[in-house]
Amino acid sequence: MDPVIIVGAGPVGLALSLALAAQGVPSVVLDETSGKEEPRPARTVVLRADMAALVERLGCATVRDEGLRWVGWRGMRRRQQPREVAFDLGLGGTEEWSEDPDSPAAPAAPLHIPQHALARGLRDAIAREPLVRLVTDARLDTVEQDRTGVTAHTRGPDGTWWRGSHLVGCDGARSTVRKLLGVRFPGRTAVERHAVAALRTELPWPGESLLHRQPPWRGVGEEITARPLPDGVWRIDWLLPPRGELVTPDALVTRIRETLAGWCEGTTPPYELLDTGVHTLHHRLARRWRVDRVLLAGDAAHLLGAVGTQGLDEGLRDVDNLAWKLALTWHRSAPDALLDSYQSERRAAIAARLRAADQALPALRGGGGLRTYLPGAMRGHDALLTDGHLGRGPLGASPAYPHSPLAAPFSEGMVPVGTPLGAPVEDVRVTAPDDTTVRLRDRLGQARFLVLLVAPGSGVWERRHWRTAGLMPRLEEAAEALPVASEVLVTDAYPGAPAHAVLLVRPDGHLVAAFAGVRPEELHAAAEAARGNAPEEALEEGPEGRQEKAGRSGAASPEPVVPVEVPAPAEASLGHDRTVDVH
Repeated sequence: MDPVIIVGAGPVGLALSLALAAQGVPSVVLDETSGKEEPRPARTVVLRADMAALVERLGCATVRDEGLRWVGWRGMRRRQQPREVAFDLGLGGTEEWSEDPDSPAAPAAPLHIPQHALARGLRDAIAREPLVRLVTDARLDTVEQDRTGVTAHTRGPDGTWWRGSHLVGCDGARSTVRKLLGVRFPGRTAVERHAVAALRTELPWPGESLLHRQPPWRGVGEEITARPLPDGVWRIDWLLPPRGELVTPDALVTRIRETLAGWCEGTTPPYELLDTGVHTLHHRLARRWRVDRVLLAGDAAHLLGAVGTQGLDEGLRDVDNLAWKLALTWHRSAPDALLDSYQSERRAAIAARLRAADQALPALRGGGGLRTYLPGAMRGHDALLTDGHLGRGPLGASPAYPHSPLAAPFSEGMVPVGTPLGAPVEDVRVTAPDDTTVRLRDRLGQARFLVLLVAPGSGVWERRHWRTAGLMPRLEEAAEALPVASEVLVTDAYPGAPAHAVLLVRPDGHLVAAFAGVRPEELHAAAEAARGNAPEEALEEGPEGRQEKAGRSGAASPEPVVPVEVPAPAEASLGHDRTVDVH
């Protein structure tokens, strides 16, 4: 069968090729560049713990070697420090957390890494992967589809026609694939602008990220962010006025010196300036993410990043969502509705993120007014920014898909657990079939569903002592009969789950359903729905009936997400934006 064609060799395209290879799907990555990325220390990315685990699982060694997990986060306003958060540097952190000191789990530490180091690590992993072919100097100019596949033509030293089962455009904000499909890309240009510097110095908070609002020094702006990297390097961002003039080198050096002096008791410490730039943020959302056998991912499908949200992190979530669905489709073991769910799930999640950011921006950047003096207003603003930077709330929390077309049909055997239906499961310790103890996250991304049994006390016994006792024989028989490949795991405990609960988890780590004990028929129906075969009962009920029953089962039932619609200049305006972006 023909490989999947991936257009674009940025981190999203490279990660998608590796994620497909892990599931037995060959791909061809078309890179319009020479494949040599210029090191830019000021162009960095922040990955939440689950996405950092994803790229490490794909074989990207630079995540460990050249990235830094923050030990903490500080929020400052003027000369005060109203917020401080310590991160969990181990694997026990949680994606959903609170600042309550009595909370049982600290937030998982984000990872900060230069983008060129991340891309290099992914390219090194591809060099070891026989199922991925990376082609440089290949600029796409034609895409044609038919009933059985996609044909693409690239310009270059030797113009070439490529044949694939599907094509995924991961070719960035000015996506050629999107334009060839005629898909609109509405939104807003230059939502925020930041001056950026990467420098090596010593600050009073080694290993901690800092957000400083309204610093009490002249000429540095209303908001500064400092994010640490390995070897004493820091990335510092200064929020710029929306219609300010260009930042000159002298003006940037003045900002650096005054900022460092303000943080270091009035004296500018020695520093080595490594790189500078201007980061311009746009908010856009493609109208369609799938046109038959051609799909969009990453910046080709969406642009976001204001008030602390992370665009590349969301692009990797596209990969996590799409790869297993594309793999099952490629292996001809899934209906067409499975690929449709990629657009409905991910586009709705990004639309909600954009809407939350657009609602927050007037309050955060509105320039004062009466609301500045309302009781608690500044604390509320600080909390909004905290959400975006720390990966929680509507601005930053890992997305859930409670209204997915892949949602399991309601059944009386369902039980509520600490994770709502459609949300990412917690990274608990599990016993694998080979009797090893691993993290649940380590078993994801293999085009197989996970069947997780909650068995208190199992952690102190070797698997061979209980795999033929109690519920295990019946559970393994039920898992074997599922319409999808699966793996049975056992955990000593899962948040909010009763003893002997059975959880069905998608290959991307989202919860399909949780049952009280082993219920083969209900488990089979849930797996069938999760692979795109909606049960007849659910089709007859419609989405309202499914949501009502999901609420009775204990799952969260928020209002349906409405795709964001914001006024936009013509798409060509992105092409005329001459600002050099640093991400």
